[in-house]
Amino acid sequence: MLNKYARAFFTRVLTPFAALLLRLGVSPDAVTLVGTAGVMAGALVFFPMGEFFWGTIVITIFVFSDLVDGNMARQAGISSRWGAFLDSTLDRVADGAIFAGFALWYAGSGDDNILCAVAIFCLASGQVVSYTKARGESIGLPVAVNGLVERAERLVISLVAAGLAGLHTFGVPGIDILLPIALWIVAVGSLVTLIQRVVTVRRESAEADAAEPAAVDPSAAGSAGQVGQVGQGSEGDR
Repeated sequence: MLNKYARAFFTRVLTPFAALLLRLGVSPDAVTLVGTAGVMAGALVFFPMGEFFWGTIVITIFVFSDLVDGNMARQAGISSRWGAFLDSTLDRVADGAIFAGFALWYAGSGDDNILCAVAIFCLASGQVVSYTKARGESIGLPVAVNGLVERAERLVISLVAAGLAGLHTFGVPGIDILLPIALWIVAVGSLVTLIQRVVTVRRESAEADAAEPAAVDPSAAGSAGQVGQVGQGSEGDR
């Protein structure tokens, strides 16, 4: 949900900045690479030290590159399969770095093995949630479900909580509890989303497999009607 509405809003806001970068001769791929490097630096340098506020500030600055690079490509008319592949791949790297930073904190100075495990689960489940949709689409299925917690929700919940928790170092009492709560929410939400997508792929694949024999059998008089009914049911489920 956040991905649908927030992306459209920030895309409009960042369009002038994307146009400026194009005039300066900056390529979309360069923005993608710099943005990923910035997110990784913010997560893997600041978070393991417990500097959640400043780490979140750095990450937030660079995470908008995910919107700027695509905007630049569209404005320049140079959208490509390579650009989409690079952007998607480095998104996974950046997401992994954020939760790895949390895990390193709890494995070290944070001294909480349970929350370290939860952070690792968030990292792994986030990757698998993305994979299920990509894999389903690669075998020709629409995977017509968004799920409870997508990438945008994972980032917003985690980074907002981390930034607020970082105010603890400025003397705000009790606020550091927000990060553990956020990690549990992301972990449970990611698990629910994974189940939603797996169930959707199973249903869609069963519908596609059932429709294929009827579609290739011209001798069955009633096959065309059955195929039509399957198609209508599938469209309604989406």
